[in-house]
Amino acid sequence: MTHPVHAAAHTATTAAWTSPQPAHCYHCGLPLGGGERWPALIDGVEHDMCCPGCAAVAQAISDAGQSSYYRERSGYAATAAQASLAPPELALYDNADPRFAARDGNPADSEATLLVEGIRCAACVWLIERRLMQLPGVQHASMNVATERLQVRWHKDRCQPADILGALHAIGYQAWPYDAARHSRQLQQAGRALGRQLFVAGLSMMQVMMYVAPAYLADDGTLDDSMAALMQWASLLLTLPAVCYSALPFFRGAWNSLRARALGMDVPVALGIAAAFGASCIATWRGHGDVYYDSVTMFIFLLLCSRYLELAARRKASAALERMQHGLPASATRLPDWPLGRGSSTVAASALRAGHFILVKPGEAFAADCEIVEGQTSVDLSLLTGESAPQHMARGASVPGGAINASAVVVARVDKPASDSTLSGLLKLIEGAGAEKPQLAQWADRAASRFVAGLLLFALAAFAWWSWYDAARAWPVAIAVLVVSCPCALSLATPSALAAATGRLLGKGVLIVRPHVLETLHRATHIVFDKTGTLTQGRPTVQRIDALGGTAASAALQVAAALEANSVHPIGRALLAAAGEAAVMARWNATDVQELPGQGLEGTVQGIRYRLGNATFVAGIAGAAMLATPGDSDGDGTPVYLGSGGAWIARFLLCDALRPDAQATVDYFRARGKQLVLLSGDSEALTLRVARSLDIPLASGEFLPQQKLAYVQELQQEGAVVAMVGDGINDAAVLSAADVSFAMGSGAALAQAHADTVLMNGQLGAVADTARTAARTMAVMRQNLAWATLYNLTAIPAAALGYLNPWLSGAGMALSSAVVVLNALRLRNEKG
Repeated sequence: MTHPVHAAAHTATTAAWTSPQPAHCYHCGLPLGGGERWPALIDGVEHDMCCPGCAAVAQAISDAGQSSYYRERSGYAATAAQASLAPPELALYDNADPRFAARDGNPADSEATLLVEGIRCAACVWLIERRLMQLPGVQHASMNVATERLQVRWHKDRCQPADILGALHAIGYQAWPYDAARHSRQLQQAGRALGRQLFVAGLSMMQVMMYVAPAYLADDGTLDDSMAALMQWASLLLTLPAVCYSALPFFRGAWNSLRARALGMDVPVALGIAAAFGASCIATWRGHGDVYYDSVTMFIFLLLCSRYLELAARRKASAALERMQHGLPASATRLPDWPLGRGSSTVAASALRAGHFILVKPGEAFAADCEIVEGQTSVDLSLLTGESAPQHMARGASVPGGAINASAVVVARVDKPASDSTLSGLLKLIEGAGAEKPQLAQWADRAASRFVAGLLLFALAAFAWWSWYDAARAWPVAIAVLVVSCPCALSLATPSALAAATGRLLGKGVLIVRPHVLETLHRATHIVFDKTGTLTQGRPTVQRIDALGGTAASAALQVAAALEANSVHPIGRALLAAAGEAAVMARWNATDVQELPGQGLEGTVQGIRYRLGNATFVAGIAGAAMLATPGDSDGDGTPVYLGSGGAWIARFLLCDALRPDAQATVDYFRARGKQLVLLSGDSEALTLRVARSLDIPLASGEFLPQQKLAYVQELQQEGAVVAMVGDGINDAAVLSAADVSFAMGSGAALAQAHADTVLMNGQLGAVADTARTAARTMAVMRQNLAWATLYNLTAIPAAALGYLNPWLSGAGMALSSAVVVLNALRLRNEKG
């Protein structure tokens, strides 16, 4: 792809191209019109463009950080019309925009989430996906009609971002790297444009109705022919704005589909409008025959009404993501000399690094993941967890980026840069979520794309039959068949319901990462729970320390805490809390620490090699013989042992209370006939005690991660659909293997990354809430598909048999789409 910039451009020539006359387009140099302005902001300066296309390209170049193109170019760019928005300027995205990032685990692959403008239905989705999969190097392309987001993955040596964007532009769709602010502006602009078109169509419809009403009400011979002709000509003139302006989205969509050799949902709509309006114009010109101006204007108005509802649903679906996108502030107050001084400076949030100190005032958001080092306050975590009640945070408390300081000034130490904050990580998951589709949605897309071809053939057959049987009715019947069909309802049946459900769950602190969650959870036969941090609070406390050798209990606790100094496991945090973390870090230092998941830690403290963990693990270094201690078999807590070469040193008994919503969650799934299983790495006695208290019939303790994985895989081989709920690094493998999985929001980041769903609110009851939402969503999706199918199977034959006239067909088609969208929106408002 040839770049228009020439390094040898002279300074004078460059200045001439950089600063065109005000009467010319800053991008392509064409004269500016005297009407509407299309500005673009480049390097902080607003420049006028000649058309929306040039404005879009110029703004995209600036947004990609390549505005130096305008300072260095030696000539104007091709116009947007000439290049179809696929000019060399798109090459500026190649290897320049960080949003086109290398894929984790495979640097040869890249992936991106794109925002696509102009999506109308499932046929658009099918067309985009098919076109991109034809590009060399593209490995995956998945478009979501409800959120307008495209997830695409490609091999960077065979394909470039410009190729992908250019292919989309070539079939009539504009695309940019996903940005919530741009998406919000796009939806607002689309809403305003659709509102204007809706107003014009409604005004035309009302005026046309006034002129056709006398023809409907008059008896034969009572309406003068000249007056009837005058009213028809007036109706023609009043219908023109609706056809030439309000119906433009349908004609553009149909043209783009045909140009790409595909049959989109707009094709039968555009054909119906054109056929009805064309037949009416011919009848008006000849002075005899039927006219359908009232049907045309009513059809356009009602269809725009249904699309307005669809647009409202899209805006609601993107609202939660947009709110999270703006959760992290753009700047922060840094204290560069703290604690020696309290001098402050305002810096960009992106400039914060681990170890920086920031001042957070009431009402401000924490710019990154922090630890409070001075003061105490209440923190609003509703953006992250869905929990509306503020939480008290004091010195030493960890606060995630995006949380709102609700009451008092605090000083906090930055633990991670803003780009690696909890909220940023969640946003990356959210932006990737929803791009793929569950099986039911994929079936609906395939059915809808084939529906149009079958409909056009059926309309042609109906026209041919009526031409033979009653030629006068052939044209009205063909128009009615084209108009009455509702492929839009079929295409919107599943994505509208999924968008409403996932938006509702996100607002309650449940992040759906994979597309199949609701569908698979509804079919799950087995619910497998981890114990620590899942059914229990995950915050165990040291209840008793039994010294087993000559070492004092306090010294044994300090050794154990030194080994756990960098642990994120709940047991490790409990030992640190019992010893006093500051004292441990000052006096003890563990080196060469190794962790064996599900067993414990091994490391060197003060030159002595220790093991900390379960009895079997510690016996490997301390020897098989162990002194019996009170409570070894009573199952009242989790025993953790400390040993060194040939000696058992101490036994720590930790207790962890059940979550308050654990019983209700287990009862919910039991009442619905699910098989409940508890798998834990803790002792068998403690695991069985928790299982008995919750009435879980199947429970096993002392399970290593690989044993959990093998257990779940064995269930799946027997035909079970397994849902796994876990917390912590130990659960990452089994979370990946389960058919559908949940990670507690307070758990380890690795477990969340491998889970299909992240419970950001940290509440176990959210699993049952997700299951209830899944049941309702599947019911709504089936209702929508059943309604769309039943409507089309009833209405299309009725129109073909001549029982429906064009205007009634248009009303039915618009009503069918509206019913599907409104039914899906109920999911956002349901209680529970």
